[in-house]
Amino acid sequence: MRLIVAAGALALACTPPAALAQGYPAKPIRIVIPFVAGGSSDIVGRAIGSKFQEFLRQPAVVENRPGANGAIAAEFVAKSDADGYTILVGSIGVFSINAALFKDLRYQPLRDFAPITLAVTTPNVLIAKPTLPADSASELVELAKKNPGRLAYCSSGSGSSDHLTGEVFRQSANFAAIHVPYKGGAACQTDIMGNQVDFSFQNLGAVTGYIKAGRMKALVVTAKARHPQLPNVPSAAEAGYPDLVVTSWQAVAAPAKTPRDVVAKLNDATARALRSPEIRERMTQIGFDVVAGTPEEFGAFMKAEIERWTAVVNRGGIKPD
Repeated sequence: MRLIVAAGALALACTPPAALAQGYPAKPIRIVIPFVAGGSSDIVGRAIGSKFQEFLRQPAVVENRPGANGAIAAEFVAKSDADGYTILVGSIGVFSINAALFKDLRYQPLRDFAPITLAVTTPNVLIAKPTLPADSASELVELAKKNPGRLAYCSSGSGSSDHLTGEVFRQSANFAAIHVPYKGGAACQTDIMGNQVDFSFQNLGAVTGYIKAGRMKALVVTAKARHPQLPNVPSAAEAGYPDLVVTSWQAVAAPAKTPRDVVAKLNDATARALRSPEIRERMTQIGFDVVAGTPEEFGAFMKAEIERWTAVVNRGGIKPD
């Protein structure tokens, strides 16, 4: 009996990846989320997974593994078996900013992952406290230059996408401001509304309600065009800050040596899930734009993002907390 089992295992090990892919998937697929439940990565990952039974004939099992700016989950997936049964749904931080920020990172996105797809993007919004005597990005820059080092901007943490968007703004407009890192975006938003911090960049979906209620000012959307949820707020390009076109995003990847046929199946199921009417509508309602492109497009995009944020980090001398 042992001989038969051993022979079967040997035959399986010698089976070409393409042949293995033909029977894929034969069991549930684990979707690893690098953050706690309820955040953007979790929302996107669970939405995608909800369609796997329909499109892959196997259910998804979602597992949250938070910690170290997403690096714990990313390293876990990078070192998992490359068989298509463990995938990562993570953010701009996991797939690009961590590589720019941490010199001792125990995974490398371009080396350790097989891209599946860029899932969704969302612009940030330049928000300001209600009492700030500036009603546009140019007026804020003028105010900062007249009061060098007096204005303060908050973020959800050092090295976060909102922090680095603030750095892009500060560097491109050439003014000084004090960075105040928080442990999450909600606290930062609360202090903006309480007039305790001057300005910040936050995900559009997280602050649209506060803006519409008049609890904070919206000066710029970090996109090439105006956003339908905030039609009266100029885009970064329109406001004269083309370097400030920045999107936060969520994406899907597998371990690097996952067979191409398996990656293709995962891409097809993920893209179909994101494009399904109910999920697309849900993503739109919370400020996400569905992308659902090819693995090759996401790979090129990830490379460009790593290069961009590495330059921002180096110019600003930014260090992690």
